[in-house]
Amino acid sequence: MATTGQLHTLLRPHATRQAISQPLNKLRRQGLVASTVLPRSNRSRAWYLTPDGARLARDFPELRGRPPRPISSNAAAALKTPHTLTVVRTHLAFVTDARHHGDEHGHLDWTPEVSHTLGDGTALIADAVMHYTRNHGEHRTKLRAFIEVDRATMAGERLAAKLIDYARLFTYHPHPAVRPRQPPSAGPGWLRWYPLFPRVLFVLTAAPRTTLDHRISDLTAMAAQHPLAAALAAQVPLGAAVLEDLESHGPTGDVWIPLTGGTPRPWTDL
Repeated sequence: MATTGQLHTLLRPHATRQAISQPLNKLRRQGLVASTVLPRSNRSRAWYLTPDGARLARDFPELRGRPPRPISSNAAAALKTPHTLTVVRTHLAFVTDARHHGDEHGHLDWTPEVSHTLGDGTALIADAVMHYTRNHGEHRTKLRAFIEVDRATMAGERLAAKLIDYARLFTYHPHPAVRPRQPPSAGPGWLRWYPLFPRVLFVLTAAPRTTLDHRISDLTAMAAQHPLAAALAAQVPLGAAVLEDLESHGPTGDVWIPLTGGTPRPWTDL
């Protein structure tokens, strides 16, 4: 899901708006996408795949392995809109910054709603997994991050408890079905998807600055006080930032608070 303006910035920033709106309207006539009018937005629209559109998109080579998440009605779209569009805003902050610095991060480098099992019938669902490539002359550095977007719709302690879920994922070893002479698991389950455990980035918005600062303090306290979270923080970069700061200064600005303490810095330096 994304607005017309977000799709324009993401896909065709140097083209006219019609370069985005005309194909969208054609897809709507074909029943592959639908839209919902955003409240208090001068009739701006958020676009999303219909079930038919999702079935078609899942066969695209670039999208194989990504489970389709069709939205069945305008009512369902309206429920998802506030959070989903905020996640897209976060993505666009990284896209814009990557373009400015000559790095690589585009629309296929951001996978929303990624689920990983924690082994006891529960799962961790990250708002997104980000892939980002930094270019330093002839050298390239591959970076990955779990993205958690917080709109202050839950208690601060509940937000901080997400660190425990990431710590559980970090240490989770899957247990294969019992078979004779079957070797034990070769390592933690996340190695199936990532060569290194992605850093964890919390992006906060939709509340006064004082409230957001308190929520970041809750995250830093959890990283220091909970044994599982502290063990994660000792090995995985963890940071938090305010979305409006990302949009104003870029994610590579000194806007990220390390959850282990210290001065604000770029997300790449956590």
